[in-house]
Amino acid sequence: MMLYHDLSMHDLEGNPFTFPEVKTLLDGVTVGGRKVSDQEQVLNLAESAKHLLALVKTGRFTLDKATFIDLHSIVAPNEALEWGVFRGEGLETNYTPDGGLGEHGRHTPLPAVKGASELNRVFQESIAALNECEPFEKGTAFFLFCALQQLFFDGNKRTSRFMMNGTLMSNGIDAISVPAAKAQDFNEKMVRFYLTKDATEMMEFLVDCHPEAEQMRAIK
Repeated sequence: MMLYHDLSMHDLEGNPFTFPEVKTLLDGVTVGGRKVSDQEQVLNLAESAKHLLALVKTGRFTLDKATFIDLHSIVAPNEALEWGVFRGEGLETNYTPDGGLGEHGRHTPLPAVKGASELNRVFQESIAALNECEPFEKGTAFFLFCALQQLFFDGNKRTSRFMMNGTLMSNGIDAISVPAAKAQDFNEKMVRFYLTKDATEMMEFLVDCHPEAEQMRAIK
């Protein structure tokens, strides 16, 4: 069920497919009345989940740039402006996307520049710091770091969530799935994270979404 659970968070990215429609599509049956782009996003997520599971099962998953861009190349083709490269490493070297925060304005990440030297620097520094952390903190902090920095033109949260779960599963920890019922809470907390850069609230939220949340809190 991990595959379906991983796709249940698609609505946070604005995809209108329902859970039954996702299962129908993955069974090889098209869903009428849905955009081709929305269908392709779901299929890309399914393929990404399968690829991630294969990496974990064969011991090939690593929290590094090569794995990150490998997954992004499956998550975001024909959706992101460019995929499989950090912003500035491809043909587009000037455009810097920003994200809406509702009444709080916009979140603008580091600018895209040719070669993406600054994005690569902060990414490598982050990886070095996270390698000193225990697996759960390492995975969840990676997700939040990449969601904040927006290293890709699009598909950042989806790809970094796969990386988070790859880190957890590689260490014998169940994957985290954010249920649709918590989508609004997730979005509100992410806005506050973008504004304050304080990850405490989001880390607690991710713990609450883990299937063994009670046991994990008991250990603390």
